[in-house]
Amino acid sequence: MSAIAATDKLFFERADAALDRATAAAIVDQALHGSDDGELFLEYRESESISLDDGHIRTANFDSGLGFGLRAVAGEATGYAHSGEVSEDALRRAAATVSAVAAGHSGTMAEPPRATNARLYSDANPLSLMDFSARTTLLGEIDAYARGKDPRVKQVMASISGEWQAVQILRADGTRVADLRPLVRLNVSLVVEQDGRRETGSYGTGGRFAYDFVTRESTWRGAVDEALRQALVNLDSRPAPAGEMPVVLGPGWPGILLHEAIGHGLEGDFNRKKTSAFAELLGKRIASPGVTVVDDGTMADRRGSLTVDDEGTPTNRTVLIEDGVLVGYLQDRLNARLMGMRATGNGRRQSYAHAPMPRMTNTVMLGGSHTPEDMIRSVKRGLYAVNFGGGQVDITSGKFVFSASEAYMIEDGKVTAPVKGATLIGNGPDSLAKVEMIGNDMALDPGIGTCGKSGQGVPVGVGQPTLKLSGLTIGGTAA
Repeated sequence: MSAIAATDKLFFERADAALDRATAAAIVDQALHGSDDGELFLEYRESESISLDDGHIRTANFDSGLGFGLRAVAGEATGYAHSGEVSEDALRRAAATVSAVAAGHSGTMAEPPRATNARLYSDANPLSLMDFSARTTLLGEIDAYARGKDPRVKQVMASISGEWQAVQILRADGTRVADLRPLVRLNVSLVVEQDGRRETGSYGTGGRFAYDFVTRESTWRGAVDEALRQALVNLDSRPAPAGEMPVVLGPGWPGILLHEAIGHGLEGDFNRKKTSAFAELLGKRIASPGVTVVDDGTMADRRGSLTVDDEGTPTNRTVLIEDGVLVGYLQDRLNARLMGMRATGNGRRQSYAHAPMPRMTNTVMLGGSHTPEDMIRSVKRGLYAVNFGGGQVDITSGKFVFSASEAYMIEDGKVTAPVKGATLIGNGPDSLAKVEMIGNDMALDPGIGTCGKSGQGVPVGVGQPTLKLSGLTIGGTAA
């Protein structure tokens, strides 16, 4: 069954449906008269989350929701109304609200997104393909396996979550686009204790597929093994030093620093409003030679990928920085139109209750020619940051602060002691210019990213090779 047919059944053809497709199309056409752009976004979502702590199921949540958001765009103004009731009456009320934004406006409705038949993931609902009891049993097996691995394991926390989102986007000209989106995730966190000292380690994985991937024995055992490895490394860690020093960033998940410190600054809305550190720099060198950054929403089964974005535009592989030169921004339809650019398939929203805006999908720095060993050998004294925890960034200035959850000292060209409490402090544009060596080991994150912007959270992916930066400020507790 096509995505259009499947979503027609959900929104218009149920036995209790209070809205038919022809009526919806007529209301949308009338509501958007005079607008420059807009759409009806229909959404159905099922989600669940099960968590275990110390051998007991602590939470087991299931939720489902149905709703719509109606948007009219006139110039820079947006009218938006949403409802958790998909009915003719609710849609007419929303239409009366949003149509006010285009009153007296004589816009020409923008062309619809181009059609695509490419599918990047399965249509299947992961929640219906596996018994609930199998998921709770799996969490118990994770607990037993972790405790059996090492007697120093004192606490095991594990969770499994999944969702299935069905969307249909209806435009005033009758164009319809639909998508069916699975998403699953597995997380494991451990607490270990030795000689009265307690430390933690964690690992997660996921993507746009069914539960069968994360429930494979090799996958969940691998997650436990990695969480335990990190925890045991932290048991041996010493306080991180403070000061300016060279930094080598590991591959994969450390790309979250790239995402936060650089990626947000390349989103179209910040650049149209000139509040980004990268505003008006198209065509100019902003990074070291060799630095190429892309946002790629077309990777099969990846957490940040989308067959179409939440405006109906197919996602793309958008080159943002090429060999150190800024060549593109991430665009939704509104900002692309106002900036005279093309939409890149980055119009995203958390749910029907939110209007879309430019957001990243999978943001990746491409690989270079150096080996990680080359980079380590080139550092007299520095920090090797392998994994990151939380961080903050200021979009306008590009300043960022990130905490390293796994890091080591580099001394005389060798990785030595693990350190705890290392905080990386810097500026996104400046750090791009400090890239001295780019590794040949580009890797993607394991599928755990969620990005927040203006109160909306969406799943994303990151990736990068090992990188050497000439210097960052390290906040630590050791002299």
